[in-house]
Amino acid sequence: MVATDRNSDAPYGAGSSRDVDPSGPGGPGGRTHWRDLFARRSGRGGNELTAILSLAEATDVITFSGGFPAPETFPVQVLRDLTDELLTAEPHLALQYSPTEGLTEARAAVSGLLTATQGRPVDAGDVLITSGGIEALQLLARTFVEPGDRVLVEGPSYLGAIMAFAGFEATVDGIAVDDEGMQLNELERVLAAGPTPKLLYVIPDHQNPTGLSLSAERRSALVELCRRHGVLVVEDVAYRELAFDGSAEQSLWSIGPDVVVQIGTFSKIFAPGVRLGWAVGPAEVVAAMTAAKQNSDQCAGALGQLLAARFVEQGHLERNLLSARALYQSRAEAMLAALEEHMPAEVEWTRPRGGFFVWLTAPDRIDARHLVPRAADVGVAYVPGSPFFTDGRGANCFRLAFSRATESDIAEGIARLGKLLSTELGSR
Repeated sequence: MVATDRNSDAPYGAGSSRDVDPSGPGGPGGRTHWRDLFARRSGRGGNELTAILSLAEATDVITFSGGFPAPETFPVQVLRDLTDELLTAEPHLALQYSPTEGLTEARAAVSGLLTATQGRPVDAGDVLITSGGIEALQLLARTFVEPGDRVLVEGPSYLGAIMAFAGFEATVDGIAVDDEGMQLNELERVLAAGPTPKLLYVIPDHQNPTGLSLSAERRSALVELCRRHGVLVVEDVAYRELAFDGSAEQSLWSIGPDVVVQIGTFSKIFAPGVRLGWAVGPAEVVAAMTAAKQNSDQCAGALGQLLAARFVEQGHLERNLLSARALYQSRAEAMLAALEEHMPAEVEWTRPRGGFFVWLTAPDRIDARHLVPRAADVGVAYVPGSPFFTDGRGANCFRLAFSRATESDIAEGIARLGKLLSTELGSR
């Protein structure tokens, strides 16, 4: 990973604000350090995610870093045919701006998908189309979070969510997880102690970064606990449809639509290049998110909306998911087998039943950040665990994504990482 200035995505020595002293009307000698004028929130995260995404085109390392879908799952020929159809018959719609809340056809497609897969009917008019799941998080933060407001997340949790809430100057606290997901006794203790958070963000299915899922027994209890304390639950279902066996527990939104706003994305089940997602939940919340979107990107891209809608309506999504689940299961099994073979006995890891990730925990004396350059030297990339926590924990943890790597690369990359950890543990 490349080190960056805290207020810039540019690497040190590559045109960052440490090297630039632009002329301007303020400051001694008429020179201004523009970073001195940055808003306070500009320094809250961003560089970790930039570093992950920078490896999207990397070819010189075996990368377990980004949670990228496998390119083999992209429905290229279907999209070619659908694009030709749309640009021939409806260019006036496909290439135009769309309503802020989304095109009617796209909202109807999401409505049908949720009704079919989650068992709770939702009117198309109650669906908001977003530019990916991350925009939905930004809209929620913009709508709810004042500086100092409390937001709860899993510990560890999705880095993008932590950044979204922290970027609006929230106090973000993590609730510990175990093999059954968020620990509700800990959640109850935190809620009782106060102050009451405005939001609780949770990924119930094949979570990023651990791959763990919230148990069926805890789902209803979590919803009821938040209802009792007046906390809005933000349910992220990015990986819900990627259980290896195709199964799914009841969604939190289907349990409590009055207290849960669900955000979803087509990035993991269709193609991230279209940057398309959705939100459903309490009417006043979705209406406020729609208003906030008018001050964001104003509308999601119409071409992507129509492609996703036709992909769902014509049954391509269901067929594509069958092959995607099989591919990800094969890669997960390859990673778990390689971990069994190559990792030192002191190292532990999760065993996901879906999604993209394995979470590896080494002994406390291991520093995952410290090992990043040494791993790069042997041609392996991963994400250190600490950015996924809100309190500095996770220094000895590693997030490993199996989704994009081939089985042969997984075997070789884990062997290299195992050798590195064995050497490190043996030298301490």
